[in-house]
Amino acid sequence: MGQNIKIVLAGEGGQGVQSIAEIISEAAYNSGFQSLYIPNFGVEQRGGVSVAFVQISDQSVDAPKFIIADIVIALSRRAIERVKPYIGEKTLLVYDSSVDDEVEKIYGKLGENRQLSIPALEMAQKEVHPRVFNIIILGVVVGVAELLEKKDVEQALERRLGHKFAQDSSLKNLNYRALELGYQLGQGK
Repeated sequence: MGQNIKIVLAGEGGQGVQSIAEIISEAAYNSGFQSLYIPNFGVEQRGGVSVAFVQISDQSVDAPKFIIADIVIALSRRAIERVKPYIGEKTLLVYDSSVDDEVEKIYGKLGENRQLSIPALEMAQKEVHPRVFNIIILGVVVGVAELLEKKDVEQALERRLGHKFAQDSSLKNLNYRALELGYQLGQGK
């Protein structure tokens, strides 16, 4: 049996959930994996919860959607409730520490190795910039999954945002710093 990881990302429209999923999927492909990204943002584009499904495997991906995720990333209070159906007995729930109380209310204690509260929003505001909150989350996913090479993620990030980096070189440094901060948070799980 090969490696196969199923990831659900959820957050408010505008938090960059779909961008994170695209970059992860491209980085996985660049790393030699099969990858599949399915966006789910119908009416969520205007103020609702945006959800993205990502699968990374060293074999072909048989089905685009899945029932239980290996990793669930929830970036807002409403996302915490929305991802509930995808959490199984071995799922790792990763969420911003700003929603600790909501996670406690809905899930109770999942167990030491099943939940990871990260201060991504606070870190974005204090250490980098709120605009790169989603890139911190991208780094967390890469660190937690322990499947992708950072160089492949950076290459995918460059393809996605290179046009902005060309206009303002400080944006590249800001995004790479955010990626590294997130990666460290994810590795600290």
